[in-house]
Amino acid sequence: MTPATPPEHIGTLNENPLHAGLKAWCARPGDQVEVPVDGYVVDIVRGEMLIEVQTKSFYAIRDKLRALASEHPVRLVHPVPADKWLVKLAEGGEGVQERRRSPKHGTALDVFDELVSCPMLPARAGFSLHVVLTEEEEVRRREEGRAWRRKGWVIVERRLLDVQDDVLLEEPADFRALLPQGLPDPFTTADLSEAASIRRRLAQRMAYCLREMGAVGRAGKCGNAYLYTRRPA
Repeated sequence: MTPATPPEHIGTLNENPLHAGLKAWCARPGDQVEVPVDGYVVDIVRGEMLIEVQTKSFYAIRDKLRALASEHPVRLVHPVPADKWLVKLAEGGEGVQERRRSPKHGTALDVFDELVSCPMLPARAGFSLHVVLTEEEEVRRREEGRAWRRKGWVIVERRLLDVQDDVLLEEPADFRALLPQGLPDPFTTADLSEAASIRRRLAQRMAYCLREMGAVGRAGKCGNAYLYTRRPA
């Protein structure tokens, strides 16, 4: 699914390429864009629904989401790179020094890394989360003294190349359905980590979010580990 060409009325001033590409992919005829609502500027307004595209941290906009969701149906659109190309710019920013595919492949479960900052939002009536699995380019430029973990390579921008799949989560039960098959009930975060083939930290965040939104319940402890059950809290 290749992203659509942005309608002429979609502004791109001070807008990063990934955000602009996703907004264009989301937009439908008749949508309004960059609309002031209750003191905030909303990316897309579709009838009664407010659609906000967030490519980075949910924490940065959690107050905005909470305020808008208290009065309106809100859909949050967030990309997860299923495939990523790492592009290193040549010295001086002229041309490309290297372009290679990242060995990392994201899944819809990665959204819990961000949702942990506002885990109760999915429990609100009218709130939905649209996870978009993308193919992206991540463009980097070398800057001495910065980004020491990447040996000075600073991320300049992200670009949307394609949309591979998308998952719409409209209520807590949809989030619970992301739990992997074969997971015991009750389960620990270690069980979840193994069954879903994800990092233990991500499994902990997933279990926390599901519990906070009421999609799963607590079922005591096994040693020092909490037990969770698929039965809603």
